Amino acid sequence: MERREIEKLIGLPLSELVWLANKVRRDYLGAKIDLCSIMNAKSGACNQDCKFCAQSSRYKTGAPVYPLKDIEEIVERARIAKEIGADRFDIVTSGDSLSDAELKRVCAAIHEITTKVGIRMCASLGSMDEKRLIALKEAGLTRYHHNIETSPNFFPKIVTTHSFQDRIRTIKLAKKIGLEVCSGGIIGMGETMRDRIDMALILKDLDVDSVPINVLVAIKGTPLERQNPLSSAEAIRTIALFRIILKDKIIKIAAGRESVLKDFQAMTFMAGANGMLIGGYLTIKGREVCEDHKLIQEIKELWRQ
Repeated sequence: MERREIEKLIGLPLSELVWLANKVRRDYLGAKIDLCSIMNAKSGACNQDCKFCAQSSRYKTGAPVYPLKDIEEIVERARIAKEIGADRFDIVTSGDSLSDAELKRVCAAIHEITTKVGIRMCASLGSMDEKRLIALKEAGLTRYHHNIETSPNFFPKIVTTHSFQDRIRTIKLAKKIGLEVCSGGIIGMGETMRDRIDMALILKDLDVDSVPINVLVAIKGTPLERQNPLSSAEAIRTIALFRIILKDKIIKIAAGRESVLKDFQAMTFMAGANGMLIGGYLTIKGREVCEDHKLIQEIKELWRQ
């Protein structure tokens, strides 16, 4: 589908756009819901200036600050993730990169989780070179997470301490060595719908495997704390466009789904989403797991109709 055809879809009535997106989801992916659980394994004290992030040392947000967790605690959280029904467990650390000692500890944790817990492993550890990605893969990692956040045009308005191309470089290296890639971004930061389309088209060109869509939660103390919240209709429209563009990729609704979408969360799955994060986020508490499992059952009922 060419860009001019995609842009024509922006003006469609929401109900029609949702119908088209749901048809694409059904035709390409069926009824499987992908569930991921993440752990904030190292928090705060980040020297980057991402304007949405509570963990930047440049902003006073009150977010927790602690060093990399011990291997035992990371492994235990992986066990919990498996118990609550997650298909994949993601180790997330703050900062643009890890020290050699930290990387070695993460690799050891991944190896133990892979051999003793038996859940598929993902990691979000910032910028990576090929050698480090290979070490992670050899430890048992199967997917690397690295968001592009937004369009290349809007990116400099959100981040100045590293470039959009820096993000692309890590993604391409992960793909090169045979890792799956999870990459998406945040909507509702002040970008336009065309910025979101640009982001989706770049993710399609990169052939990423999974696309998390976060809806901005304006955190006090960050430069975006007064950003007007995105409407649920706008978020649903965006997800539908991502599905139509990305066709067979996993699209996961992530942070912001509770506060922005509220009672319309199930509608995002009629608009093409087929995955979500469960068990909480990095600095924001999620819903109770039992509530999410009820939501999953509701979604499956809707999909059967």
